[in-house]
Amino acid sequence: MKEGARTLGDIVDDITKGGADEQEVEGRQILESVGQRSFGPILLVPGLLVLSPLSGVPGVPTIGAIVVLLITGQVLLGHQCFWVPEFILRRRISRERLTKARRFLAPIARFVDTFIKPRLLRLTRRPFNYVIAGACALLAVMMPPLEAIPLANVVTAAGISAFGLGLTTDDGVLVLLGFALTAASLYFLLTVLL
Repeated sequence: MKEGARTLGDIVDDITKGGADEQEVEGRQILESVGQRSFGPILLVPGLLVLSPLSGVPGVPTIGAIVVLLITGQVLLGHQCFWVPEFILRRRISRERLTKARRFLAPIARFVDTFIKPRLLRLTRRPFNYVIAGACALLAVMMPPLEAIPLANVVTAAGISAFGLGLTTDDGVLVLLGFALTAASLYFLLTVLL
């Protein structure tokens, strides 16, 4: 992996360690722990949170979708540092819920990390980041309508997470997986609506 690259396990730890001594953690603390300058890790935060048991909390998938749309919109506009609105940064998640999310995600992260390696690097570099941003925006638009169906956002969140992790670890195979999950999510949404 590239120097400074992080594993999925590292990022799960970063997401769940924000505000370590507090009973509730603000969105600001979570974003600060992963860094606000990197598209991949900051994209992973909403993806992994919606993929975790936190998605059962009403509104979490929709808030995740808003964050993804804000991030991808800024990528498409060429921004280098990501701005997130104050109401999302102030949103609080209980330490207990974050601990449950970590217990769920940590073993999966360790397993996934054994398969991740830099490959198909062209897919993780410009101009492909704009295509990835567009696909993530499409996934985010699909999340709110699917929130009413239990576990329906697992595929959308997995797609966003695959893109974020692929960019973070320079693994183009994960980017391809993200595109496949985007197509699967779109197919699922259309079959539910029609």
